[in-house]
Amino acid sequence: MRRRFAILTIVVIAVAIGGLAAWHRARAAKQFVQSSVPTIFVHGWGSSANAEAKMTHAAKRAGVTETIVRANVAKSGKVTFNRTIPAHAINPIVEVNLADNKLSAYKHDYVTGYKHGGTYVKNVVLALEKQHHYAAINLVGHSMGNLEIINYINDNVNNDRLPKINHLVAIAGHYNGFVGQKTATSRVDPQTGKPTREDASFKPLLSLRQTFPTNTRVLNIYGDMKDGSHSDGDVPVNSAKTLKYLVAGRARSYREVEIKGKDAQHSKLHNNDQVNRELVNFLWRK
Repeated sequence: MRRRFAILTIVVIAVAIGGLAAWHRARAAKQFVQSSVPTIFVHGWGSSANAEAKMTHAAKRAGVTETIVRANVAKSGKVTFNRTIPAHAINPIVEVNLADNKLSAYKHDYVTGYKHGGTYVKNVVLALEKQHHYAAINLVGHSMGNLEIINYINDNVNNDRLPKINHLVAIAGHYNGFVGQKTATSRVDPQTGKPTREDASFKPLLSLRQTFPTNTRVLNIYGDMKDGSHSDGDVPVNSAKTLKYLVAGRARSYREVEIKGKDAQHSKLHNNDQVNRELVNFLWRK
């Protein structure tokens, strides 16, 4: 009798869990796009895929996806995945993990280094294409990851064999330099985003004003700790805002979100609940 009761209890619990999971999936399907488009996250200098985990798992908890894979990129550029994305995965997420996370060969020439980092992003995209053919992708960068992503776009904008970019999310992008550089704090035209001074890493990207893909929606997130520095501690607000000058004239849409207060510190932005909400809503909300 006790055994039958135990079995019955297990069955009831299993059915309840299955029903709850089905309800959660149905609810998520009403809230979020149901797409095969993968979203690629690229971390910053000296970091790893661990810095992306809070953002990607916030999306999973919200019901956006059940698929998160990791793409490990060797210094040689070779890409290996911890597992294959299922053929019919909904909104799959790729966490990029760079072995060359400090662009160590380019410490005296980061302009060239960011361009080289762009090849790492390309290699991830090509490796994904070997798993499944994707017509489009989304890209999310934090800090240096943004410079690698924007160089990938700049260098491959005319390559029709690569997937289109539906959404681009920039978090703490130092497009016109870091704290301590005059270019980074130079005045920015509020209408156009044009800086009065241009950093060496900014100038090669100016061609995007004529070539940035017109189908791409852009969200630019940056931080101001409100401590008088007008920065997130590493990236001045004005440096992050210069992305507007590069892309807003051509992007399908462009929006800026400023995160304020102590949790707007540079390395905290990828562990910030407001950032997570903005990401989920921008990338997947119907």
